[in-house]
Amino acid sequence: MIDLHMHSLFSDGELIPSELARRAAVAGYRAMAITDHADHSNFDFILSRVSKVCGKVSAAYGLFVLPGIEITHVPPRWISALAKEARKAGAKIIVVHGETLVEPVAEGTNLAAVQSDIDILAHPGLIDEDSVKLAAKAGIHLEISTRKGHSLGNGHVAVLARRHGAALVINTDTHSPGDLVSREFARRVARGAGMTEAETAKAFRNSEEILRRVTSTHAKAGKPRKRG
Repeated sequence: MIDLHMHSLFSDGELIPSELARRAAVAGYRAMAITDHADHSNFDFILSRVSKVCGKVSAAYGLFVLPGIEITHVPPRWISALAKEARKAGAKIIVVHGETLVEPVAEGTNLAAVQSDIDILAHPGLIDEDSVKLAAKAGIHLEISTRKGHSLGNGHVAVLARRHGAALVINTDTHSPGDLVSREFARRVARGAGMTEAETAKAFRNSEEILRRVTSTHAKAGKPRKRG
């Protein structure tokens, strides 16, 4: 299992990064990203703190742990600029908190996200077709979420991703130990969203490809990233 959307107590998660990584390793995860909720007030603080521990716990527990952020409830017009600042501050994975069905996310967030330099648009709810087309063109991945509430839009996301060739990933959006799931459970959530076995397997491979890209020599050297 690779999960590129998790939270520690640097936002609203329950665990410090080391315990989160340890529990993920014991649960069989091979890689993860700590992507705490961020806006302009805290993104640099989160990244400086989480980056300090990622290499240490990666070596100790035998899994890749990447520093990232989830841009959350930021007014749409500011998302692109914040994403650029976060890249410069060391974010390996940038997630945007999409227009989930269960939170009052500002209208236009999904569109602003797919027009920005990000990796994943999380739980985008009833995302419109034009935004999905832009995500496909930009190589931005749409999330199928295993988290309660956020998973309500999974079927809609899967249908439009299939229609317009957008890439999908499957994440847990972990906030507490009970949110960690097995690869088999994640597969079942994807199948419940109407994804085929082939589409589900491709979503898992997409996470592998993101991991490969961000851990490559070019990414580490800060050279321009190439999207698939």
